[in-house]
Amino acid sequence: MHFGCHLKIFIIIDVLLLLNVTKPSFSDDSNAAIAIDCGATSQGKDGDGRNWDIDTKYLSSQGNSQTIKASFQDPSLPSEIPYMTARVSNSDMSYKFPINSTSRYFLRLHFYPTSYSSFNISNSYFSVIAADFTLLSNFSAAVTAEALTQAYIIKEYSLAPLDGVDSLELVFKPSNKHAGSFTFINGIELVPTPNLLDSANLLGFSDQSLDGKTATTETIARLNVGGNYIPPTNDSGLLRTWYDDTPYILGAAAGVTSSDNDTKGVHYKDMPRYIAPSDVYNTWRSMGPDPNITLNYNLTWSFSVDPTFTYIIRLHFCEHIYSKVNQRSFNIFIYNQTATPSGADVIAWTGSKDVPIYKDYAVSVQDGKGQQELLVALHPRDGADKPEFYDAILNGLEMFKVNDGNKNLAGPNPAPSEALVKAEKEKRENFTKDKPNINVIGAASGVAAAFGLATVLAVVLYKKKSKMPRLKSGTSSWLPIYGNSHTSGMKSTIGGSSVASAQLSTEATTNCRHFTLAEIRKATKNFDESHVIGVGGFGKVYKGVIDGSFKVAIKKSNPSSEQGVHEFVTEIEMLSKLRHKHLVSLIGYCEEDGEMALVYDFMAHGTLREHLYKGNKINLTWKQRLEMLIGAAKGLHYLHTGAKYTIIHRDVKTTNILLDENWVAKISDFGLSKTGPETNQNHVSTVVKGSFGYLDPEYFRRQQLTEKSDVYSFGVVLFEILCARPALNPSLPKEQVSLADWARSSVRKGNIDEIIDPHIKGTIKPECLKKFVDTAFKCLSDHGIDRPSMSDLLWNLEFSLQLQESGDASKATSNNVRNNQNDNINMHLNTLNLEEDDQFSAATSSSSNEQNSSTAIFSQIVHQTGR
Repeated sequence: MHFGCHLKIFIIIDVLLLLNVTKPSFSDDSNAAIAIDCGATSQGKDGDGRNWDIDTKYLSSQGNSQTIKASFQDPSLPSEIPYMTARVSNSDMSYKFPINSTSRYFLRLHFYPTSYSSFNISNSYFSVIAADFTLLSNFSAAVTAEALTQAYIIKEYSLAPLDGVDSLELVFKPSNKHAGSFTFINGIELVPTPNLLDSANLLGFSDQSLDGKTATTETIARLNVGGNYIPPTNDSGLLRTWYDDTPYILGAAAGVTSSDNDTKGVHYKDMPRYIAPSDVYNTWRSMGPDPNITLNYNLTWSFSVDPTFTYIIRLHFCEHIYSKVNQRSFNIFIYNQTATPSGADVIAWTGSKDVPIYKDYAVSVQDGKGQQELLVALHPRDGADKPEFYDAILNGLEMFKVNDGNKNLAGPNPAPSEALVKAEKEKRENFTKDKPNINVIGAASGVAAAFGLATVLAVVLYKKKSKMPRLKSGTSSWLPIYGNSHTSGMKSTIGGSSVASAQLSTEATTNCRHFTLAEIRKATKNFDESHVIGVGGFGKVYKGVIDGSFKVAIKKSNPSSEQGVHEFVTEIEMLSKLRHKHLVSLIGYCEEDGEMALVYDFMAHGTLREHLYKGNKINLTWKQRLEMLIGAAKGLHYLHTGAKYTIIHRDVKTTNILLDENWVAKISDFGLSKTGPETNQNHVSTVVKGSFGYLDPEYFRRQQLTEKSDVYSFGVVLFEILCARPALNPSLPKEQVSLADWARSSVRKGNIDEIIDPHIKGTIKPECLKKFVDTAFKCLSDHGIDRPSMSDLLWNLEFSLQLQESGDASKATSNNVRNNQNDNINMHLNTLNLEEDDQFSAATSSSSNEQNSSTAIFSQIVHQTGR
């Protein structure tokens, strides 16, 4: 969702008038759409040829307002109307519009925060009230535009019918919390609509629902999932804008985008056509046909929302490929809650293909500091009633914030990040040098949308739409990883951008071997499918041989993914500087002809997960599992304290713990890793990334990453090892879907024995189990400060192993009461300056140095063997 520090994001206008508006009158136009260009002295047309009226006929109280023309036109503005004129006032002012008391209305407010004569736009803080509903409070369009990196703001509201009222009063009030405050508005639209909202199931409350018909809402997002930008002129009569969903996708796994090019079209049947245009239902994003891929990730969209509000999420579906029930069945998760306990099956809902349907869900977002992250995720169903194809599909998504009990929809102004503030300052300074007389709130790097975010892609598509026919999907020059769809009239592509040239540091290129593409092809027998040993979001992993006999694992990237480029660079930069027996060794890399590949030491026994519950014939003993956990903990402890700087892995899970030929555990996959905070800070502010089921809830809420985030994820791994079940299993009852929640509940109830893997149940000594469970439980504390450090966690795991092996628990207990502080200091000293000189000997020597005897239980503290 980030497109570089110097990329200016342009926002496509969301709300323009579809109908030509004649001069309205209160007597006969209560059902007509209204669009007014505030501050204008005459009627005019915007860039799309739509008429905008003057605002004076609707002013019911203008106070001491002035009409002012903006001094600068930002190039991202779609037209002068309605943005280049404004009505500005440092006192209350109001508009009155004729309405039908039984009709719902879209109210759209247009703000262009720039220089207006003697008014300093940074002083503009105000409230907007419509029919006793507080839409905005202490609102700053300038702060919002800067934080969202967009030149102008559009706010859209859906007003519930106002029974017995024939007019709508819209009041603008300058804030009394800021000296010199004033209010301004550039454009207002009022569009009558049918009652679009229904009753929505309130997630987390099985017996409750939210009545959307009586709710007043604010639009947070409206996405044409898997499709292109849809302007108001192409909407189904309600003048809505539908945006590309790409900027909202969380992580590198963007799935497959497809479109229906057949002539059969969409059969609305009993569903009104105004719900969404056919363009929404004719395009979609799915996960792909390969279960080796789809079962290993969630297709996820991420949204920033205000806390303490309830949100309605409307999901649009239309199945064009399959025609039978249970061919494509999946689960939907919203705000980490299961929205579909019995699964989602579009054909089961509609009865046939090409028939659209929508489903509404409501969630209440918890209180918290700043904006919260609301995730919508899809995952194939995998259980007793497993579908024919492990896939999921979504055509469109809308999200609405619902007014609270006080008739309030206002949230706080978003806070710009420190990096954005710095970049914006530099940009303005450079801009001022060239044009000193221009004062403008410009756009900087990052993401923007009409309701929060937007994309460059949306702009490009919009700009080109009038000049050329709509492009067909699937015209990329590279082959998609999932191949083509099964239907001749449909084509598929993988979401993402073309590969950019990776910029690696001199140290990274010096420490890593550079392979030619010819060498990589030779090592994998030209990427022979029989050599594939795994598939992830980055791409396929091949077993290969280099230099005649040296076995390696080669991870080949998906060249379409912007995230893949970032992961590629991060992995090299991180691992080129790190050498440890419990970290997977990076041997080298290849970047040539648009292909990217990473070459690692070969891990003969694959991932830890596949030896737990993937049907593997090898059942690991409890002692083996503890030893593997200890090895992984050593690797993470080295990252946190032993490297030249703190490194937070950010994606700790059992698939990222690999096992070599001697069953030594090694941490892998550093594509999401981040360097730790500066010495004067205790966290790194960053967008949330990671894997569902393992995400630190504190990081999720605050977007503040710490080493304790890795500790939380490792706590999930501990219970995963103990229980031999996935971190998330949507096929289980609701209370058991999340392993972290289920395990904590079981510990509190004292029935942890009931969830232990049957293969090891009865083999764990009670004192060992108690210590292990207590450690894992503390790792899953909601607050990082309550979790152990990685060094304490490592100590407790080694102590648990000693308790398991020792016949004398009291002896082990006496060892545990040693001065913990001194032990941690020794451990820290033994992890410093431990990089090996020979970058290629680390992997081969580590296995031979591994000690499995009980005398080496505390080897991490006492010795430097293998470091």
